[in-house]
Amino acid sequence: MPLTDTACKNAKCAEGRAYQRFADSGGLYLEVTAAGSKLWRWKYRFNAKEKRLAIGIYPEVTLAQARRARDDARLVLKDGADPAQTKADAKLSARVSVGNTFEAVARAWHEHWKTGKSERHAGYVLARLQADVFPDLGKKPIALITAPQLLAVAKKIEARGAVDIAKRAWQTCSQILRYAIAHGIIERNPASDVKPSDALKPRTKGHFARIEPKELPELLRKIEAYQGSAVTRLAMKLMVLTFVRTGELIGARWDEFDLEAAEWRIPAERMKMKTPHIVPLSTQAVEILGAIHELRGLSGLLFPGERDHEKPMSNGTILGALKRMGYAGRMTGHGFRGIASTILHEQGHRHDIIELQLAHQERDEVSAAYNFATYLPQRRKMMQEWADHLDHLRRGAKVVALKAA
Repeated sequence: MPLTDTACKNAKCAEGRAYQRFADSGGLYLEVTAAGSKLWRWKYRFNAKEKRLAIGIYPEVTLAQARRARDDARLVLKDGADPAQTKADAKLSARVSVGNTFEAVARAWHEHWKTGKSERHAGYVLARLQADVFPDLGKKPIALITAPQLLAVAKKIEARGAVDIAKRAWQTCSQILRYAIAHGIIERNPASDVKPSDALKPRTKGHFARIEPKELPELLRKIEAYQGSAVTRLAMKLMVLTFVRTGELIGARWDEFDLEAAEWRIPAERMKMKTPHIVPLSTQAVEILGAIHELRGLSGLLFPGERDHEKPMSNGTILGALKRMGYAGRMTGHGFRGIASTILHEQGHRHDIIELQLAHQERDEVSAAYNFATYLPQRRKMMQEWADHLDHLRRGAKVVALKAA
């Protein structure tokens, strides 16, 4: 027999029992505990399992309200969803306030994490979040972040060729989520469901192989002592200092250089992105250019071919020199770009400035003329500090941390 308001009001748990249930209809019942609490419950089956949905406490939730809640839950069940899980998800969404967005929690984590870290390194980690993670995940409630969303962010970074940075971004997000668990903001870490290696590419081998940064000092000394062509040795030294692409280096012409302004302006037609590119020249790079001019200054090209001075040196010249020095399969001309990017990032230089100097930025017709000169003073400072850093590495002296622009 269905319950009445009077029956609900007078319902009591029998002596000696922990609780007693008073049935209404359609699976709804009132559970009265020995302590006198009266709880509305709805019994149902989902995926062949008996389950119960907590509806509320009587008399705050009246009999009529409990019946409406039961009927609403029936509709959810009819649509193929679990009413209890649906309620839990709604409760979680309601609990997540603006203060618990991914960005807000990430910044709280960063304040906690940066203790004991260098200011440069801590600044770099925050800059990476601001550039790569916050634009996509920052405003989302952290409790609703999913593994596919994290993967999408990492894949977006990977797509521009920054595989190592993509993996680090994933690892940083995982740390943030663990911090959220520790502070009761979320209950589980979706980043633990997938390992970066499960979805992200390994570092490219073969054509783009490169040594580890810790091996760079030895390579610099071997380049300095290279017994082959002096021009090839100078070309490798200039490549390390400027980290341009191999094709951009060997095709360089003297009219692209302004040594008084210490600038190398590569025209759009020689750039991969088909927009002009400025390479600020360190004092070391200008000195090397002077030496090259003494050797091969009769041609319009910096590095003319041995047989045909109107054509640049072979694309395999630098690769062959690296092979002769013992780096076959371990290092390429392109590898100098990757090493420079890794070290400059680790030293705390801003990602956007490094990317601009690597000519990685995507450019449209409107912004192309402007972007190639963006942050030029900062890039000039970074390139000089990079050259000074290379000198320290080559000499084997104590390495002084670079100062970011």
